Amino acid sequence: MPMKIVILARHGAHAEVGHVLSGRSEIALSPRGQAEAVALAQALDGTPIASLHASPRRRARDTAAPLGERRGLAVEIAPALDEIDFGAFTGRSFAELDSDPDWFRWNAERATARCPDGETMAEASARAAGYLNSLAPDRLPALCVSHCDVIRGLVARQLGLGFDRMFALECDPASRTTLDLDSGRLVALNERVRP
Repeated sequence: MPMKIVILARHGAHAEVGHVLSGRSEIALSPRGQAEAVALAQALDGTPIASLHASPRRRARDTAAPLGERRGLAVEIAPALDEIDFGAFTGRSFAELDSDPDWFRWNAERATARCPDGETMAEASARAAGYLNSLAPDRLPALCVSHCDVIRGLVARQLGLGFDRMFALECDPASRTTLDLDSGRLVALNERVRP
């Protein structure tokens, strides 16, 4: 039986990972992130990929670029794969956010909370899931480069988990998570590359 395979890749590392909530900023990959993007492309040698999609953020586009060059595939920019709109949280350090009650609520109640002036987890994952489900059969298997929480949200939807449980799902920079959209199966989670 044919499978509707989508490989979700998180963008590579950048200078703010773990320090600042970058959100929809245009931060570039760090040298490590650039090496991770190349290693990701190499790790996918032999894996069928019919199309390549990326969030509009620079870090996602730059993560997809080595694979596109290696395979001769154009990187299709997909706004639906964009980072969550973190609203007023965007650009703030995690140290600063740790004293914000809205930040605690957002993380404790992902199923219902909204980022101040931003999106809910349900809105972000619904737009991304809609995009994946709209991919035509001749565009599959597809590799889609997106962001940590968007990928976690897609996996939670796929498995029927509440968004409040999504932090149990790992999603490292330049990792791959593979879904079979037809069967609802999680094929692989957080497969990492090491440059």
